[in-house]
Amino acid sequence: MNEKVRAERNRTITLTKEEIPQLQEKIIKTENLKKMLELEELTDKTINGDILESLKYLPDNFADLIIIDPPYNLTKNFNGKVFSARSETSYDAYLETWFPLVCKKLKDNGSLYICGDWKCTSSLQKAVEKELTILNRITWQREKGRGAKSNWKNGMEDIWFAVKNPNDYYFDVDSVKMKRKVIAPYKINGMPKDWEESEEGNFRLTYPSNFWDDISIPFWSMPENTDHPTQKPEKLYAKLILASSRPGDLVFDPFLGSGTASVTAKKLGRHYCGIELDSEYSMLAEKRLKMADEDKSIQGYKDGVFWERNTKASD
Repeated sequence: MNEKVRAERNRTITLTKEEIPQLQEKIIKTENLKKMLELEELTDKTINGDILESLKYLPDNFADLIIIDPPYNLTKNFNGKVFSARSETSYDAYLETWFPLVCKKLKDNGSLYICGDWKCTSSLQKAVEKELTILNRITWQREKGRGAKSNWKNGMEDIWFAVKNPNDYYFDVDSVKMKRKVIAPYKINGMPKDWEESEEGNFRLTYPSNFWDDISIPFWSMPENTDHPTQKPEKLYAKLILASSRPGDLVFDPFLGSGTASVTAKKLGRHYCGIELDSEYSMLAEKRLKMADEDKSIQGYKDGVFWERNTKASD
């Protein structure tokens, strides 16, 4: 592990030498998967190992929801393991090595979301269309980074939404409505029209679109933050999980990273399973899962609704 000097107010989750042995005991190594014959043995587990090797031992049609945040077509260092940018053709070939195998793990009435940026999103679309039916592309505002001097700052990412059967899948729109401030409240006969008054202000519950501008990227002062370079926010995944799974369903993430999909699933009463190549990230996932036993809060999601960014002091 890399030792870093951190500011006093830095809340980044790290590992201590004392807790590593206990966290390692909770993780399943890929080489041990062949001994685990029942799905119950894999439920609520973090698998540390290679995705292709691990997928061999996972049952087909076991996941109600799959969320994938693969390496984008960028050169990125994942704790010493470097994923190198390549041609679009080569990236397409990379996706073909694992994406069809992942789709086999999805139930016939299940849903899948896969994340990407502007550079790799066309490759993702092609890969998904070969295996599933695409229902939408979500674009979310990624407010992070200092900008670019000779190009437009990349301030957005995509999430492709797809299903195996477009006539049989679960989607709960009421669970992902957003609570927005009403700037110019309209009344009929002195009563609010499609909005409500409260001590915190005037608000309206609105149906979600496929553009999300209410997401905050994890940073050093947020209690969910880790040193993973491409960590996704719990609020982002909470929308996917609530909309496309029921309580008790199983959420699978084959590129788990520091555990956001599993942690968010646990906080929302779902089961989970994830694969992560790096052992340190796997342990961070397990530490966050343990922390979720005591704190099930999700920043930006409270009282059953999603709030606009910076609407409440807790955001």
